[in-house]
Amino acid sequence: MRTKLLATGLLAALAATSAAHAGDGPFTANVGLVSDYAYRGWSQTDERPALQGGFDYAHDSGLYAGVWGSNVSWLADGNTDVSNSLELDLYGGYKGTLGAIGYDVGLLQYYYPGSYPKPYNSPNTLEGYVGLSWEFLSFKYSYAFTDLFGYDKSDGSQYYDLGAAVDVGSGFILAAHVGYSDIKGQDDYTDWKLGVTKEFGGFNFGLHYVDTDVDNADLADERVILSVAKSF
Repeated sequence: MRTKLLATGLLAALAATSAAHAGDGPFTANVGLVSDYAYRGWSQTDERPALQGGFDYAHDSGLYAGVWGSNVSWLADGNTDVSNSLELDLYGGYKGTLGAIGYDVGLLQYYYPGSYPKPYNSPNTLEGYVGLSWEFLSFKYSYAFTDLFGYDKSDGSQYYDLGAAVDVGSGFILAAHVGYSDIKGQDDYTDWKLGVTKEFGGFNFGLHYVDTDVDNADLADERVILSVAKSF
């Protein structure tokens, strides 16, 4: 219960205080609501809604850091002895350009506060990443320096992410993504997403189709996800 209250309080605070950061130069904030929090093709909330938000700092030099949070349920759903309902992501890195190519190098710490009885392996995960972008295309490679999301002996797992985003007119952005998970000791799989976003009244609305090639797993099945978000 304390973790649930923490999740609710933290994300509500993000929504309530983000306006204070408007116009603060390098500081930005965001808050959003999704009908299902899907990550690398898997639902993190048992196909239920999630409230999400974060803060970011970006320096003129290219250095940046941020924190982002969302309610989750996948850990507690999978083990009744686990007490967790919050994901916190802490990240930092450096962005720049080389001619027409953009690059992004950084570290991302996934943190899941709660109680995990022995011999449960901690889901907390540290990944390093390298990203490249060119016009409407982007590619990101992630490498796990620790066990990946609780999988035993899975350090060294990798994720490949290829994306595209195209302005199709009238403020509509068509976006596509395909990802490949190479998880040590587990079956590899592919996930993909296709959808459209539109900004209206200061909010960004999204409609996306998400699916994977994972068999016999309801939380990785095809589904449509609605979202609304606002940045400050």
